Amino acid sequence: MTAADLFVRCLENEGVKYVFGLPGEENLDILEALRKSNIQFVVTRHEQGAAFMADVYGRLTGRAGVCLATLGPGATNLFTGVADANMDRAPLVAITGQADMRREHKESHQYIDVVNAFKPITKWNARVSHEDTIPEIVRKAFRLAEIEKRGATHIEISEAIAGRDLTPDIEKRAQLLKAGPAPMIQASRKTYKKAVELIKNGKCVILLAGNGIIRGNASRALVKFCEKNKISVANTFMAKGAISARHDLFIATIGLQAKDFVMCGFDQADLIITVGYDLMEYSPKFWNAPGKHIIHIDSQPAEIDKHYEPEIELVGDIATTLEELTELTGFDKSFAYLEKLKKIAKEEYRQKKDSVSFPVKPQKILYDLRHALSDEDIVISDVGMHKLWVARLYPAYEPNTVIISNGFASMGISLPGALAAKLVHPDRNVVAVCGDGSFLMNSQELETAKRLGLAFVVIIFNDGKYGMIEWKQVNQFGKPFGMSFGNPDFVKYAESFGCIGMRVKKTKELLPMLKEAVKIKNVVIVDVPVDYTENFELSNRLGKLVCPL
Repeated sequence: MTAADLFVRCLENEGVKYVFGLPGEENLDILEALRKSNIQFVVTRHEQGAAFMADVYGRLTGRAGVCLATLGPGATNLFTGVADANMDRAPLVAITGQADMRREHKESHQYIDVVNAFKPITKWNARVSHEDTIPEIVRKAFRLAEIEKRGATHIEISEAIAGRDLTPDIEKRAQLLKAGPAPMIQASRKTYKKAVELIKNGKCVILLAGNGIIRGNASRALVKFCEKNKISVANTFMAKGAISARHDLFIATIGLQAKDFVMCGFDQADLIITVGYDLMEYSPKFWNAPGKHIIHIDSQPAEIDKHYEPEIELVGDIATTLEELTELTGFDKSFAYLEKLKKIAKEEYRQKKDSVSFPVKPQKILYDLRHALSDEDIVISDVGMHKLWVARLYPAYEPNTVIISNGFASMGISLPGALAAKLVHPDRNVVAVCGDGSFLMNSQELETAKRLGLAFVVIIFNDGKYGMIEWKQVNQFGKPFGMSFGNPDFVKYAESFGCIGMRVKKTKELLPMLKEAVKIKNVVIVDVPVDYTENFELSNRLGKLVCPL
């Protein structure tokens, strides 16, 4: 048995099903060990794509996705996807090869200090310095990636160690460590009592649902707590589906830096209950104001921020905390003003549903997409102007059915993310929603998806420019500069990979085309020319917004 064989046995012990990555000279021993294992190695066309696949795999399963690269440029190509997973709280373990460490002290081909390079973007990382430490290092990497708050870890193993035969004494000592979740702490009864008093005395109470609810499988507990107390809910971009958009208590999604109408409700609130909320999702300076009471419910204590000073912190397993609060409460916290905001949200969603103008309004694209999919189908949004429209308007009815990167917020995640989503949920329709800018950042993974025999849909919001940045540039400076680019023929581009390409030429074609696309057993690219003048219409409306409505 080699050290690489032991390493892969440890991955099997952690329940790893897929390793996404690229081969290199310095990870060949790991690849050989994978060949002999029951783990499927998914060869990708770029390391960034591999990291994004592991990222979305982790978000959907709660188990660490695994990506693999060689040293030097292979490792640095993982960087963006690993950072994205870490800031989006997705469990991920990155594995990189390395040169023989006897040449680390001098200039050497492709050598950089990968461990130090990865420190700022991981929860923890380590170098395997001796083969008998492998079981402990692998167990620690997965444990830290998967416990709250979840994130990325990294292991470096050099070719010199990976290829080393284990001596009999090391092989005898190489026991696999038991894999399992970490124990959770729970808040004191005294703290619960204070929280109950605040809720009882609150005149206008709003609950802000964050990504931790999804991670903690706490959606049912959230709904029961809110129903018992008639507390209305707004969610962050990454918490879409934590409560169904159909639910009477759901207000809207928050996240714009501009003052959106739902912020009028936060202005009115005297008590805000945050559940599973990360400051990186939406800075409290946009929704909080002096004089408001805040109850913080999360798996970890609140981050220090001058705009976020909770009066009560209920720290522990989120679902358990909500269940305890449900038992201890039972107040009617309905508020007429919030009901008005809910009506505005529903009206805005339907505002362009009958539009026939062309290019297509972004609201119309999302309205038709929602009607082409079932409640359990999955949408992976890339980063760009379309992300803001998906976040604001696309209704999510189940947890983890709308995946949005809003921590690191990296372009290029949707196509590799859709591939991973289809591996996790082969029985569901999966749709990647991207702009023409973000699509071409990782479009090479079409070949990977085709090779694996996967079927999903990619919708391209095509405007020939970096639309979101142009929107902000024009709002700030009055005119665009440096935003436009050319595009290939996306239909022919899709066909060159053996995929199906479709182009919307009339708005009325969109819904039937989407319904057809999700039925095709292939990767389907749907090219949709988009009318982003709606961005400026939105800015104008929000700029004139005055509370109360």
